[in-house]
Amino acid sequence: MSAPSVVHTADIIETRWWWVRHAPVPDGGRIYGQRDLDCDCSNAKVFRAVAAVLPADAVWVTSALKRAKQTAAAIHAASPAKFATGEVPAYAAFNEQHLGDWQGKERIAFKRERGITPVDFWMTKGDERAPGPGGESYPDLVARVTPLISKLTAEHEGRNIITVTHGGTIRAALGMAIGGPPETTHAFIIDNVSITLLEHLAPKGETGIWRIGTVNHRPWEAI
Repeated sequence: MSAPSVVHTADIIETRWWWVRHAPVPDGGRIYGQRDLDCDCSNAKVFRAVAAVLPADAVWVTSALKRAKQTAAAIHAASPAKFATGEVPAYAAFNEQHLGDWQGKERIAFKRERGITPVDFWMTKGDERAPGPGGESYPDLVARVTPLISKLTAEHEGRNIITVTHGGTIRAALGMAIGGPPETTHAFIIDNVSITLLEHLAPKGETGIWRIGTVNHRPWEAI
């Protein structure tokens, strides 16, 4: 029997995904899901800290919702000399979970009516789909997010990819890295403007694996 091949570090292609959740949304206490609301990018300290951590030479993408686009623009504005200018591709596949008829409802009253407790972590349970036009389950969200991650990983292998998107989208990416039932990722806290780093490691010519670098990093807390 021949000895197993040894893969050296130099033979591994590493693609690093820097996931950033959008800035806080003044939502009036209502569920927003895919409602296209503005976010609050006024905290200059937060954006300077995040800009300092993110790599300069990176591919940028966002979801198609304006709160993600506004957050990306605020990070660029916090360090204009560091990041290249130009249009940032926006992908609807990276949008937050569509919560159908629940969008616009008062959040506390909704949770009380549905018996959602603090340890449920999410609006839907298991494969439950939100009612009404466009309503999605969490597995629906995962099913549209993960193919685009695979596609962009292949297109930009070996690069840094900065993706400004949403809490649900980032949890879907974490689920792709971890494997197992999608809802297990609900336990992760993903704060506004926090950074989650996922690394895709692929030996040349072989299928890659995922490594989790950090989750919910808030660099402004160290300032």
